[in-house]
Amino acid sequence: METQARVVIIGGGVMGCALAYHLCKEGWNDVILLEKAELTSGSTWHAAGQITHSVSHHGLAKIAAYGTQLYPRLEEETGQSCSWHGCGSLRVAYEDAEVDWLRYTLSVGRGLGHEMEIVGPDRIRELHPFYNLDGIKAALHTPHDGHVDPAGVTFGMAAGARRMGAKIIRHNRATGLAAKPNGEWLVHTEKGDIACEIVVNAGGTFARQIGKWAGLDLPIANLLHHYLITEPVPQFQDLDTELPVVRDDREVSGYIRMEQKSGLIGIYEKAKATTVWDDGTPWDAESELFEPDYDRIMPWLENAMARMPVFADLGIKRVVHGAITHPPDGNMLLGPSGMRNFWLCCGSQVGIAWGPGAGKYLAQWMVHGAADISMASFDPRRFGARIDDSYRIAKAKEDYLLRHEIPFPQLDRPGCRPSHSKTSPLYEVLKERGAVYQDVYGWERPYWYAENGVPQEHIHSFRRSALHEIVGAEVRGLRAAAGLADLTAFAKLEIHGADAAAFLERVSSNRLPKQTGSVSLTYFINANGRTEGEATLVRLAGDRFYAVYAAVKEYALLDWLETQRQASEAVAFDNLSEATGVLMLAGPASRAILSACTDTALDNAAFRWLSAQDIAVAGVEAVRAMRVTYTGELGWELHVPMAGMGAVYDALAAAGEARGMVHVGAAALNAMRMEKGYKSGHEVTNEVTLAEAELTRFARPSGFQGDEISLAGPKKWVLACLQLEEPSAGQPNADPLGSESVWAKGKCVGAISSGGFGYGVDAYIAWAYIEPSSVAAGAKLEVMVLGQARRARVLDGPVWDPENARPRAEG
Repeated sequence: METQARVVIIGGGVMGCALAYHLCKEGWNDVILLEKAELTSGSTWHAAGQITHSVSHHGLAKIAAYGTQLYPRLEEETGQSCSWHGCGSLRVAYEDAEVDWLRYTLSVGRGLGHEMEIVGPDRIRELHPFYNLDGIKAALHTPHDGHVDPAGVTFGMAAGARRMGAKIIRHNRATGLAAKPNGEWLVHTEKGDIACEIVVNAGGTFARQIGKWAGLDLPIANLLHHYLITEPVPQFQDLDTELPVVRDDREVSGYIRMEQKSGLIGIYEKAKATTVWDDGTPWDAESELFEPDYDRIMPWLENAMARMPVFADLGIKRVVHGAITHPPDGNMLLGPSGMRNFWLCCGSQVGIAWGPGAGKYLAQWMVHGAADISMASFDPRRFGARIDDSYRIAKAKEDYLLRHEIPFPQLDRPGCRPSHSKTSPLYEVLKERGAVYQDVYGWERPYWYAENGVPQEHIHSFRRSALHEIVGAEVRGLRAAAGLADLTAFAKLEIHGADAAAFLERVSSNRLPKQTGSVSLTYFINANGRTEGEATLVRLAGDRFYAVYAAVKEYALLDWLETQRQASEAVAFDNLSEATGVLMLAGPASRAILSACTDTALDNAAFRWLSAQDIAVAGVEAVRAMRVTYTGELGWELHVPMAGMGAVYDALAAAGEARGMVHVGAAALNAMRMEKGYKSGHEVTNEVTLAEAELTRFARPSGFQGDEISLAGPKKWVLACLQLEEPSAGQPNADPLGSESVWAKGKCVGAISSGGFGYGVDAYIAWAYIEPSSVAAGAKLEVMVLGQARRARVLDGPVWDPENARPRAEG
């Protein structure tokens, strides 16, 4: 048996085999894949095998589409039969909101080159004459969808990996791991140890147990899912063309398709989700299925029979009831685990559909340090809630139950909140004021304030809702007087040590703040020139710095910094995120309000813009006041010891009441940052360089890792700020949500990364990555919004206070 490799992948299902295949494609063929039994004998073998382009997440849409490209050619490449059925599919809609979801999906998919169209009942009937269309308004037709033999495609990728040099070892169970002092691993197996540089956990339903070997508690659980196969359908016997798969989210909560000449019905029941193996999957589980639970699925099975009357009088000849892994948010766990050289490729609900793309982009990340798509949504380090068994099981059930619900853009999953959340000391106080919270890296952060008692369900829409005016009122209130926001969710990090300055000079783009109390905005850069993250940096002393950055990057960026530290460097990182709260006070009255609560002079001479001081506020000492805000207005961020948050808030609220201060949430801050042309984590990802993200003004000419390629390398795309025209007559009263395609002269030239309505200019502002040829200021473009083209133009700078006079204001 082989005893050494560069990479050892544990798990021989579709995810593990896809990664082995694509690592070889990227040039790493010193790979061993371990499987305890036969390939596919976990969850892969019993998958229904569908794959669709009906995906509205930009990265996931590219992942899914890749599978439809690879599977048809895999058989020719490897000689392994894959049984690709390119029958297409229909996702049907009964409600206007469902139709809007399909339009949003169309707005994303068309830009990626995916053939799709929204069709009405007559066309649906032509494509699928047996489906009962009562109540159906439309469907998304994706003609290049299909289904495959799960075992065949997995064997095919394994065969391809073997041909390129990878070793596939079956019937040899991994039994444990040992971390070596140099960061490498020893993989214990039933047949001996294997030394390797990198371990990848692709263990499927066994992934949690494998993770525990490395000291990890992965937030996934195993859910049971049924699909049923009918007796042969007489009406199918003479069909020359296979019917499209039907995805019916409301009535069936699942999918219906042909299985040869029989029918296949898959159900994700909405009343009850059932987990299995909560204490760990038995190591001897192999090709495991469970007894059907007809009571659990019967309402949706009856609906399926009503929708497919040709099934109604047939018997069920086979039921597949097997385990599938689910993570808290529905996205896979793909990427670094936080343990050195231990990567994850697991937590996939639909491995057949996502496996090839997951393997491709994860292999790129491992080999090149970044993928061709943003992997932030799949990064295993994205979870910040207080994870225990009750959390992972409840959230996995929630994910299962939401799998066939409308994914409204404002719908924040409520499970285990706030019981497992991190909360500011102001949580209850702000809730009484109407705060509607959003989950951000496990923190409860105010998103908006329902001061007039607007029910939250009234904002669930793909179109402008009551939230549009609520956020507008918060923005106008802040700009007219002042606004107060609880931003405790920010990640806060102290970086210190004799080599702290040299370390930061090497890994970040901007000049370091020179004087104690100076503030700068900087970007962390990979050796390949791609951006890893953004931080506001305060110099506390010669060898001490305070970094503030996006909540969602708390663990990921800290982990990255740890990996960048060289053995000889004396630099340490103290995570202060849960020890320090943050209140942002901004607006023209902010100086007067804060002055009423502190003895510190706040005029420009005493407290300049882009500086920080430790001051006393409302009797609370050591409040780090930073004269920066995300709003483009005069203001301060107050970084407060958690124990003092209540006193500081009470004093500011009392002082602000007479001056017209309002409470603002993250939605209002997003709207204001867009008018100021400020970028967010949607723009700053490790798939882009500084030049592509239009961030070169925050960089030194040289002297940091990856500087040459980040500043002057080839540009695949360039970030541009767009202003959209308001909807014209007949167009939906809606705004982009992210990932929508951008067009020029009938050609897709890019996609929206993020945006927000500009209440100062009464127009929607969006960031978009587009082809370099289309970024000239004033260029006329179109953005597809809910399936219709909206005119837009490229801006040449911020639309609000382009001279930056307001944050520098004296009064």
